[in-house]
Amino acid sequence: MTQQPEAGHRGDEVAQHTERSPLLNTARAAQSNGNRIAKDIVDEEERLGERNQEQGNGKVQISVVKIISVLLIGIFIANADGSMLLATHATIASEFNDLTNSTWLITSFALAGAATQTLYGKLSDIYGRKPLVIIAYSILVIGWLGFTMWQVVLGRVISGAGSSGMTALVSVLITDILPIRDVAQWRAFVNVVATAGRSIGGPLGGWLADVVGWRWSFLGQVPIVGLAIVLVAIYLPKPPPESESPASPAASNANRGKWNRIDFKGSVIFASMVLALLLPIELGGEKLPWTHPIIVSLFIVSGILLALFISVEKREEEPILPLEIFHRRDAVLSFLILGLQMAAQISLMFSVPIYFQVTAGMSNTEAGMHLVPAVVGNAVGGLLSGLIIKRSGRYKLLVVLSVTCASLSYLSMMLRWHGNTNWWESLYIVPSGFGSGIAQSAVFISLQAVIDPAHMAPAISFMYLSTTVWITIGLPISNAAMQASLRSTLQTRLLDLGLSGKAIQTILENATSDVGYVSRTTGAVHAAIVDSYVDGLWWSHGVSFASSSTAIVLSLFLKQRRIDV
Repeated sequence: MTQQPEAGHRGDEVAQHTERSPLLNTARAAQSNGNRIAKDIVDEEERLGERNQEQGNGKVQISVVKIISVLLIGIFIANADGSMLLATHATIASEFNDLTNSTWLITSFALAGAATQTLYGKLSDIYGRKPLVIIAYSILVIGWLGFTMWQVVLGRVISGAGSSGMTALVSVLITDILPIRDVAQWRAFVNVVATAGRSIGGPLGGWLADVVGWRWSFLGQVPIVGLAIVLVAIYLPKPPPESESPASPAASNANRGKWNRIDFKGSVIFASMVLALLLPIELGGEKLPWTHPIIVSLFIVSGILLALFISVEKREEEPILPLEIFHRRDAVLSFLILGLQMAAQISLMFSVPIYFQVTAGMSNTEAGMHLVPAVVGNAVGGLLSGLIIKRSGRYKLLVVLSVTCASLSYLSMMLRWHGNTNWWESLYIVPSGFGSGIAQSAVFISLQAVIDPAHMAPAISFMYLSTTVWITIGLPISNAAMQASLRSTLQTRLLDLGLSGKAIQTILENATSDVGYVSRTTGAVHAAIVDSYVDGLWWSHGVSFASSSTAIVLSLFLKQRRIDV
């Protein structure tokens, strides 16, 4: 007990002695000044480091802008090329006296793109993004050659394979070089450029076909693609070193190893399965009855190939489409939500021009202009959702909002579009475009939030493929619903007018095969056809509403996950 006060007393003495010692005070002051100087140096280094980091981030940002701007050239060309074909396919086929097969120019392009979509993702993982982008651009150019009808069709197959790589690899590269919160915003820019390409390509292709011939609508793109290839070679990040010098022995061994990593068996089975599924959808209803043995057989074959593909991929070390992707519930929901919404929107884009041609007697150009508000809404929705995701990091609410807006749009048309639609009510299509634009950005983020980065490229490729499949399914379903109602209600109305069976059959065939026939009729027959078309298009909007409403239900099961800046 007596030692503690003594120790404290000694401590006080030492303290007092220290305070009285000038030498110690000088030493303490020097140490204090030294600490302040050291702290000032550290602070200055930190400020310089932050300044350098800001400058570095600025350089990185400029580099990202250059890379994505170069890729957007390809996006524009790929979409413009597709819409040019829609405007010129009849002209092309007529030159070869083969108009009946003109649809193969469009179908072959779509089927080839769907069959090769997932292959690009895996090959880019093995060989690098840059070589695959250049290959995709080059394939697109090769596909523009052809001197007979079936050479042109074959060219469209090649071009479709190139176009699918150009679109999928852009999204893959964006996820490679940007933080997840920035991805949605840049994806929105991609969507705007794609929409611009589709919008400009059709009128431009038609004008070129009329002025200098349809071949120049494709050959005129060659210099632009050539420039894009050069820019890709300059600005895109380099592939791994072993793939830069294929002539070296080390590179040869590495490339041989990479070649062995390609899942050829799975690729062939998967491509065959996609073709067996999409081909009957393209042929059924118009070229062949849905009950035709060829149609039924192809659907059965597609199911068998799917089972075979799953069996093969389970044993494959590096599958072309990793099945682990489908073990993630939110990934499957993302595929379904976006696919259903795109199927709903393509049905609307199909039905709106027909509605205004029939009810208002508009030309193709005038009726097509009524789609512009939906296109503008799509661009605004994509850009706005990108900004919101970047700032908040939240995407689930946007997904729910997107499909809800679209559903309300389709429902409004079902309730109000019964002929004599005024300018204000024609804008009911805006929410559908706005919702689709949001969905394209937000659903992409919901997919990226749950997928293993190692599987990102094939997952993105499959997202594009599933969207293509849903669009291919949605359009014929919508058309079939409209045609069935049109035939049924028109036949009933014509019977009520007291027309004979032969006259009814003639009117039915003309009215259902040629929209222009409506303007060539008068009186009660004209009114009957218009009313029947309105009834049929109600069912077409109903298909869109059902698809989008299903997407609403699915979106509620998405889980909001944290995404880093």
